[in-house]
Amino acid sequence: MKTNIKNFTYEELTNELINIGEKKFRAEQIFKWIHQENITSFNDMTNISKELRDKLNEKFSLHNFNIIKKLESKDGTKKYLFDILDGNAIESVLMKYKYGYSICVSSQVGCKMGCKFCASTGIPFSRSLEAGEIVEQILAVQREENIRISNIVFMGIGEPLDNYDNVIKAINIINDPKGLNIGTRHISISTSGLVPNIYRLAKENIQCTLSVSLHSSNNQKRSEMMPVNNMYPIEELMEACREYIRITNKRISFEYALAKDNNDNLDDAKELVKLLKGMLCHVNLIPINKIDNGKYTKSTNDNIIKFRDYLNEKGIVATIRRELGSDIEAACGQLRRAELKKE
Repeated sequence: MKTNIKNFTYEELTNELINIGEKKFRAEQIFKWIHQENITSFNDMTNISKELRDKLNEKFSLHNFNIIKKLESKDGTKKYLFDILDGNAIESVLMKYKYGYSICVSSQVGCKMGCKFCASTGIPFSRSLEAGEIVEQILAVQREENIRISNIVFMGIGEPLDNYDNVIKAINIINDPKGLNIGTRHISISTSGLVPNIYRLAKENIQCTLSVSLHSSNNQKRSEMMPVNNMYPIEELMEACREYIRITNKRISFEYALAKDNNDNLDDAKELVKLLKGMLCHVNLIPINKIDNGKYTKSTNDNIIKFRDYLNEKGIVATIRRELGSDIEAACGQLRRAELKKE
């Protein structure tokens, strides 16, 4: 098996080239060809000697994903099901905003967390993605659409903090000025609440946005929705979040999926205000997606608006996430789950 060259940071690529007898400056040329020019073959590197191209072809792979399926929503959202070249498939979602293009990337093949409202729960966990496989999702979409992506959201299939080392490495590759050069302030990491790795992330000193899937303010309801709460209950999660804010001085975004007759009433809103009062945070209210055989259904529009207004009245900044791609099953796991049914 050839090594995926996209797994290397710029520094690692430099060392690899030195080890095969090449000059250090070649690393910058090759790194730019891969990440800025987005080439699909080493033979496209026109300022590299044939001898070096042959070495690269012999030792490394560019690991270019194949698109199994592509869906486009009437709102412009596009969803891709990628063949990641080992018999597995993952999803990525491209969203267009006024400020540019944002991509939601997967971090694992399947997910261990078992959240009851998430379509990824129906996808058996296979493995974590390598750093280069995370980066390739961005590159593959940019190649397909001939665009430049400006924002990255780690909110696709998988739990990013369960694949901590590869996610952090991918961020370092994405952020490199010699590569995609996407600022860390334009990168968001979502977690279901893996407390030890929230503490680790706080110490990384990177300026990514942390999004925490909360979905309820009491342990009983949250444990029913999210089994991870049995291991890291709300009290421990909130302590970690406060420490993250203290160290980074960055606002946390709390994700709250509103499920009808479950966590969407006034009492739930009051509990949430009590839990978050005084924190540097934002609440992102999400109209829940109905999944096959799922227990939860979307709250009414009236309840969602009342919930938001109550939080705002009490000093908790809350917004309702715009629903994108609902006609193409753009929520994480939905397309892959549908394909699994056919297999």
